[in-house]
Amino acid sequence: MDFNKNIPIYIQIEDQIKLNIITNKYKPGEKIKSVREFALELKINPNTINRALLELEEQGLIITKRTSGKYITDNKRLIEKEKSKLINRKIDEFMDYMRELNMDKNKILEIINEKEN
Repeated sequence: MDFNKNIPIYIQIEDQIKLNIITNKYKPGEKIKSVREFALELKINPNTINRALLELEEQGLIITKRTSGKYITDNKRLIEKEKSKLINRKIDEFMDYMRELNMDKNKILEIINEKEN
């Protein structure tokens, strides 16, 4: 994983795991790697991984089972809600950028339609 120097690493890890959850790369109910395994794989401090996982647990996307580790939630409604939030955030970012370029809605739609073909 290539990290962006301008964004805290734990947020980048959190975002990547969240993306893996909402794109179904990590399946609902699936056990995930331990903090140690993530840290070794990514070559970063385990505390950084732990922080990212704690954030995801607070959001309900990861569940800790005391004796067996961490698992992806099986709450499909929550996963879909997170997917919608991500989609809306990306659309907002795109639209803000288009406004900076003084693009109107019709021109944006025209460009999108051209790209689809």
